[in-house]
Amino acid sequence: MNKFKGFTDSETFTQLPDGFFHSLLKDIKDADELKVTLYVLWRAAHTDGPFWALTKMDFEVGTLGLSAEGIQSGLEKAVKRGSLLKVRKEAMVYFLLNSPRGRAAAQAVASGKWDPSKSQSAPPLERPNVFRLYEENIGPLTPLIADTLKDAEGLYPAEWIAEAVELAVKNNKRNWKYCEAILKRWKEEGTHGQKTRQDSGKSSERYTKSKFEEYLERD
Repeated sequence: MNKFKGFTDSETFTQLPDGFFHSLLKDIKDADELKVTLYVLWRAAHTDGPFWALTKMDFEVGTLGLSAEGIQSGLEKAVKRGSLLKVRKEAMVYFLLNSPRGRAAAQAVASGKWDPSKSQSAPPLERPNVFRLYEENIGPLTPLIADTLKDAEGLYPAEWIAEAVELAVKNNKRNWKYCEAILKRWKEEGTHGQKTRQDSGKSSERYTKSKFEEYLERD
């Protein structure tokens, strides 16, 4: 058995429908079925667009700790139970979550309005959230910093925060006050990204001589 090191404060989370806990969890006895069902729920929560579908190839051998036979068995049991839908389009077989979105997709395939083979269903990328971004580039996360970062996520786009942290690293100003000063300036002046990515030396001078200088010198 591989020892699990535990979850961290920088985890991202996947929403699961209450129906999974109220009905499915107590009924599913087979590990193969449980794993493929959870995987489809994860993909559903992280996939954009009106329609999506998975093929058996999307359940990579080893990713779920299952053999090819285990994946096939888990899929068949989930379809039989009704948690997953199985549709055919010519020679291809697709699997969808039995949800309003999944049922609509199945109907679209059956009516010829949608061809899943022409749509990509790549695994969702795990983008670092603001906690992980902070820990990897600035320093240890404290409860006070965690609350501050949560507030920042509600005030600024994720890409702004990532760029501000990047700029802090380039200018050797690894503290949140520096990042926050940049974010405030971008928001107040509508100058997000202007010149900052073109010349890090000029960027450093611009921000260290700003009205936020008193904060930028703090560790």
